Amino acid sequence: MAERWIVDDEPSERYPIYTRGNVGEVFPDPVTPFSASFAITPYSEPGWRDALVRSGVFTEGEFDPDHNEIIGIFGGYCYLNVSINRISGVRVPGMTPEMIDLALYGSQPGIPPYEPQPGDDDPDRATAAFEWLIWIMTATELPELAEEEALTKQLREERPDLAALSDAELVTYVRRLYDEHFRQLFGQHIYISTAVQIPLGIITQVCAAVGDPSLAMRLVAGLGDVESAAPSFVLWELGRRVAGSDVLTSEFDAGVPGLLDRLEGARGDGEVDTFLGALAAFLREHGSRGPNEWDTTSHTWETRPELALAAVDRMRLLDDGEAPDGHHAERVSDREAVAAEVAALLAGQPEVLEQFQQALASAAVFFPGRERSKTNAVRFIHETRVALHELGRRMVAAGHFGQLDDFGMLLADELDDFLADPAAFTGTLRERRARYDELAALEPPFVFAGEQPPVETWERRDAHTEAVAAAGDVLTGISGCPGQATGVARVILDPADPSALAPGDVLVAPITDPSWTPLFVAASAVVVDVGAQLSHAIIVSRELGIPCVVSVTGATRKIPDGAVVTVDGTAGTVTLA
Repeated sequence: MAERWIVDDEPSERYPIYTRGNVGEVFPDPVTPFSASFAITPYSEPGWRDALVRSGVFTEGEFDPDHNEIIGIFGGYCYLNVSINRISGVRVPGMTPEMIDLALYGSQPGIPPYEPQPGDDDPDRATAAFEWLIWIMTATELPELAEEEALTKQLREERPDLAALSDAELVTYVRRLYDEHFRQLFGQHIYISTAVQIPLGIITQVCAAVGDPSLAMRLVAGLGDVESAAPSFVLWELGRRVAGSDVLTSEFDAGVPGLLDRLEGARGDGEVDTFLGALAAFLREHGSRGPNEWDTTSHTWETRPELALAAVDRMRLLDDGEAPDGHHAERVSDREAVAAEVAALLAGQPEVLEQFQQALASAAVFFPGRERSKTNAVRFIHETRVALHELGRRMVAAGHFGQLDDFGMLLADELDDFLADPAAFTGTLRERRARYDELAALEPPFVFAGEQPPVETWERRDAHTEAVAAAGDVLTGISGCPGQATGVARVILDPADPSALAPGDVLVAPITDPSWTPLFVAASAVVVDVGAQLSHAIIVSRELGIPCVVSVTGATRKIPDGAVVTVDGTAGTVTLA
């Protein structure tokens, strides 16, 4: 088996440590050649560098101009550079490398301890970072995000008639959008994501100082205005429509496969028409979301509405009292009570109290801001996705693609030659797809330093040998959202098929990208294999008020499906009954 994937990078000598932490939720599968060559190298890597330079923490000269260093692809899988992130922890006043590790990588094993390197400590960068820190702690709004939101929504409103464009025009359209917007949108997302570590770090330090580090997660729950949570609230309302209608309930009872066609065939019934209208509005506003939503080859709620209907199917079974609004209100009340409790403990330390209160105010700005910046980028990517899927459908019909997403097997600089002679690429695409499928069956190492372990030594995903947990065993992770719940564990590996998840069950999932979060509403609690304090969907779980424990290594393999478990989202534990 050849070791390198066609778009694999060389590890950085200056910054040698890489991890799947955090990025494993964004790119759970191997990276397609198209995504790497069309988006990551020309736009994402430069956009990330722009964000670090903009913050003052780094200078442009600290990065290799000829090679990716922050985002690396190894054995086909996307990794983030630990070394670079830790330097931010050194240079930003009040932060530490260990705080960065916890925020981004959780409690997964194998992360080597930070070892100072020449140049990590830079007084000039620390001075610039302090000015950035002051801005973060005093900002009350982020107007650029609102402007970018308006831009991406305008792109949706002005989407051309893709069916009327030629193949070359579709490619030209996608290229133009990326050239004009993606580096800025992605850089903005990284800039805000990096900034949110500051108030979180301060809150965590203060809570540790008063004797209860677990309070930190309760202080950043229920902040409101979190864009990534918005779809769950709308899907809940769609579920209420189904629960209140005999005709809709009958259609859903027949199963999600074929459901949309059955509903279209039932048009003329007022309740069906109203539901389909509401669904269409939902897909227009939130259709860019879905599994692996950063990759244009993936389907989203708009391109495959059954993904959203599967979540509605679970929500319709819940009682009205399980509305996410109610859970959110509980988290708001708890957050306010904890804030008052910590403030009382700091009454004799006015300077620390002031810093704590500033951090709370900053968190209320930057946590929602981070999700808005991500939504802006994802909405933009979706406008290019629908154009590429149109191209893919044509190539399938012409016999040049075996499946719609085979465009992902092309490199960016091959597009023009492919359009000129698609048949010439048939063998190449077939070979790359076979290699991609081989890599997708493997479990990439969570972290490595210097050189990745050879791909042929990686374990297959279906060959894990961890011992299954037994009654009385306690699995530990980190708090995703506070609260406690007991229920039947349901191990769900695909958000497109959550049919085994009944109301009140505990959802046990491998990852939690935003496509999973609507399923949180149907669950009493959530347990996740990976994740950290700043995982996007963990922020959403706090907004929805669902007890959640993340970074429970191997949870989907250790917890038997059907076992009764107690999830303590405050303590970060899962106990088998």
